[in-house]
Amino acid sequence: MTLILAIESSCDETAVAIINENHELLANVVSSQIDTHRLYGGVVPEIASRLHVENIGVVLEQAIEQAKLDLHDLDAIAVTKGPGLVGSLHVGLQAAKTLALAYRKPLIGVHHIAGHIYANNLVDRMEYPCMALVVSGGHTELVYMDRPMHFEVIGTTYDDAIGEAFDKVARVAGLPYPGGPAIDRLAQKGEHRYDLPRPLHDKTYNFSFSGLKSAVINLAHNTRQRGETLVMEDLARSFEDVAIGVLVDKTIQASLDYKVKQIVVAGGVAANSYLRESMQKAVESTCPDIRLSIPPLWCCTDNAAMIASAALEMYQLKQFSDLSLSCKPMIDLEG
Repeated sequence: MTLILAIESSCDETAVAIINENHELLANVVSSQIDTHRLYGGVVPEIASRLHVENIGVVLEQAIEQAKLDLHDLDAIAVTKGPGLVGSLHVGLQAAKTLALAYRKPLIGVHHIAGHIYANNLVDRMEYPCMALVVSGGHTELVYMDRPMHFEVIGTTYDDAIGEAFDKVARVAGLPYPGGPAIDRLAQKGEHRYDLPRPLHDKTYNFSFSGLKSAVINLAHNTRQRGETLVMEDLARSFEDVAIGVLVDKTIQASLDYKVKQIVVAGGVAANSYLRESMQKAVESTCPDIRLSIPPLWCCTDNAAMIASAALEMYQLKQFSDLSLSCKPMIDLEG
């Protein structure tokens, strides 16, 4: 029985998970720093790395106890190599390299976005060729995969990532960090009342959200200048209608053009209820022969289970790293 331990520390979660060859999670422990960073309105890199140093040993110990295993039982040690905050990545990487060296286990360096994509394997085995919509605070990409661990980025954002746009709109609306969940909750109570521009409405697979973000900022400023009041629920719904609509439309078009068998949604914004609902409806009405996979809410945000899932694929393909592996905060998914 293959057993892989994975460590994730790319941003503000310290996480360790253990998986077996049947994609069964034997342990999944996450220590979140969100309450600390909320005080500053966003992640503070130096604080994040210090908290990782404090938490990594505790989280590792809890995962081993949860799995009822000994470190000698493992077949490989996996870790997020990038992208992410360099200080945060460094903590997880040093822990993984120490374990690999001390227990003489193979080391597997995993791309963070590959982890998000392979989170879908924890609930619904991926089928190729497939199209992945990656949506998070730092990424908005369409990724075509014709076989396991082979990524072709066919579309990306020219400016803001969708998660970043959510956070900035939330700030304009006076909502707390992180902005995505707050916007999503408000939008459920609102109506599409405000006329916002549809960004990069073309035949490419690329995205742009800075214009939409600026339109929301200008709308808020002009409304207040006139002494009027913005209905925040309606603003949230109007923003989601436009932003999510672009994501869904381009994903469906790319999937039809590339004749894929499956669409997978990945990343923190995959937790957005409107995106999940809209994608489901679009697939059912436009391309019912294509399977849709969206990970459960618990593995949309950063966690080590997704890194373990991707590492299991890499272990089977014998894609190992040596102890010279270093942090790669800006690493390309296709690299």
